[in-house]
Amino acid sequence: MQVDQVDNMAASKEHRHGANVARMKGKFIARVVFTITGALLACPRIHAASRAVQVCVRDQSGAAIAGASISVASSAQRFETGSDGCATFDVMPGKAIKISRTGFTNAAESIGDTARLTVTLHAGVTEEVDVTAARTPLALDASASSVRILSSTRLEQASGFTLDDDLRQVAGFQLFRRTSSWVANPTTEGTSLRGLGSTAASRTLVLNDQVPLNDPYGGWVHWNEIPMLAIHEVELMRGGASDLYGSSAIGGVIDVVPVVPDHAGYTVDLSGASEHTTNLNGLLMGSTGRWSALTAASLFRTDGYILIAPQLRGPIDIASNVHSQSGRVELRENIGTNSNIFLLGNLLNEARSNGTPLQTNATRIWRYIGGGDWDIDHESRLLVRLYGTNQRYRQGFSTVNATRTSEKLTARHRYPSEVVGGAGQWARSVGTLTLVAGADAMDNRGNDSEQLSHISLSARQRSEGVYGEILWQPANWSVALSSRFDHFGSFDARQSGGVPPVLPDIYENVFDPRLGVVRKLTRTLSLTGSVFRAFRGPTMNELYRQSQVGQQITLPNAQLKSERATGFELGGLVDAGHLGSIRSSYFLTQVNRPIAAITLSSTPTSTLLERENLGQLTSKGFTAEWELRPASFLSLVGGYQFAVSTVTKFQPDPSLVGKWTPEVPRNSATLQMQFSRHRIGTLAVDLRTSGRQFDDSANQFRLDGYAQVDLYAEHSFGEKWQVYASTQNLLNQPVQAGRTPILTLGPSRIVMLGLRIH
Repeated sequence: MQVDQVDNMAASKEHRHGANVARMKGKFIARVVFTITGALLACPRIHAASRAVQVCVRDQSGAAIAGASISVASSAQRFETGSDGCATFDVMPGKAIKISRTGFTNAAESIGDTARLTVTLHAGVTEEVDVTAARTPLALDASASSVRILSSTRLEQASGFTLDDDLRQVAGFQLFRRTSSWVANPTTEGTSLRGLGSTAASRTLVLNDQVPLNDPYGGWVHWNEIPMLAIHEVELMRGGASDLYGSSAIGGVIDVVPVVPDHAGYTVDLSGASEHTTNLNGLLMGSTGRWSALTAASLFRTDGYILIAPQLRGPIDIASNVHSQSGRVELRENIGTNSNIFLLGNLLNEARSNGTPLQTNATRIWRYIGGGDWDIDHESRLLVRLYGTNQRYRQGFSTVNATRTSEKLTARHRYPSEVVGGAGQWARSVGTLTLVAGADAMDNRGNDSEQLSHISLSARQRSEGVYGEILWQPANWSVALSSRFDHFGSFDARQSGGVPPVLPDIYENVFDPRLGVVRKLTRTLSLTGSVFRAFRGPTMNELYRQSQVGQQITLPNAQLKSERATGFELGGLVDAGHLGSIRSSYFLTQVNRPIAAITLSSTPTSTLLERENLGQLTSKGFTAEWELRPASFLSLVGGYQFAVSTVTKFQPDPSLVGKWTPEVPRNSATLQMQFSRHRIGTLAVDLRTSGRQFDDSANQFRLDGYAQVDLYAEHSFGEKWQVYASTQNLLNQPVQAGRTPILTLGPSRIVMLGLRIH
């Protein structure tokens, strides 16, 4: 209101001011209700403004492009063009839409007053890029790595509760054991890719916007740390990547790409499921001028189920449950066309029961990230990240008698740890060359305090690395040469109480090169090849901490050295245009000095192990993946992995040579079939199978293979409302998850119903 207008209405100023304040309060309350319940999103005026629009997508010659993806800004609406290149849907005038198709550059348009909109796409690089493999955007058909990208829509349409459940769509992905993280002990949540297996620690590096998510003390991954609606997509790269990322990237890299606030919008997702499970997810974004902000939260609770097989249970066995909350807040300022700075905070708080009254654990992680991305000029880009983590973890251990009628508390540990780190990267494109250079460092301080014996231990780890890459992309070629030097150390380990063990300082220097080549033979066929070295440093958990899962006790080993890996991959990519793509590869990775848990003694009810550097394990095999669209309403996405992973050297115990690597099946496959019609909805069928595997290095505890069917169905009401339902393990097949040495099982049939509002 202008000044003169205010003066002319002085008599009614207070009245109007009071009314304005009341209206502002009403709007604020309404927005809060929007965020929590979505109750006002069915506003009749909004829906009345929606109307049918036909969007037709053409190439430069005017030919129809089938299978093009159309997404509506600030909405969950996503459509695909049919054989005529067109899609018809209801949308409000003025809405922005994004159109994309593999093999073409993206396009953005705004819905006007016409009933038909024609969009032309120009031939160019694919929409999907491989950020993980090169730390700079790179088209999938120019990458020598086996990459799988799971979009937010694909993640939504998986039937699991947690991120690791969703990632099981990728053949060969699994946790240390077959149990999902929503009932698993966090110390069993290490990740396996490329048939390399894992211990408690993961042989795969997990990132979120260039910041490691692997637990700083134990190397496992807290899969529910990031609120689900704050995840834009997930990129999985299989094969060694220590040339750019350093420790832990032996099996590959999983990059959890975050949602970046760039518009105003909100989403609420509420679901309930079997085992007294509830899951509430919320996301709110806003922007004004140069500033934008995001807040997201996930609230998850489940009573879980009893992990022990029914025939072996006793009165002491209870359900393995979890109550967890995670939240994220981000503030971002745009300081140019493609430059920005941001501050981000993330919190995870959870409490778990691990199957008996005394076996419990709890985690609280505060994570802080700040940084920026700058376009120095049209050809150079700079990235900076600074981060810190403060973690508190506690866990109780017990022994259970043979009849499983009683238990005795044996240890109560607390593990506070703190991490500070930073990373910087510069990239520049010069003609057909792209140059990348970067450095990162991390300092990790951890403690282990055992309250019953009054023994405490503290230690410190530090890593520094520098790397560089030259990417050359002449016509029909892509050649990437990269290397990295790491200095890694474990030091200042001290124990108070008990008999102090020998805890030496260990420092290592590691050099990891990598060469990747892509040769595009025709418009549809490319051949790929890569060779690499990689490493993983031992975690403080492996060096200093005694752990327990069920009745399986694992002793630490302060003499452990880092794992060193060498491998190669040869493959090919077929781009079948609007029908989709097929990728296959043969891989071989040899890991020298792999850290494994060696059985020292075993009884029918308990097992004692100790961590050791084995001589060598070798994983070799074949993978095939496909993303096909035989019809406009049908997509087929799947993969198959055949992996022969065995111990090939171990002088202290030659009987282990030839044994299968624990937790690695020879055969695993997935298939997702999705049927989608705009006015009907979406039906997704997820098939997953895994062959037999072993739960120990001596191959005494066999886990049988399994096959599982999951279903997901979704229907939209108007532009903003979606209802969905899913079933995990539709046929209620038993899944043998582990033998510790007591047999534990995966979940039985789980039914879920949910409501999603945008």
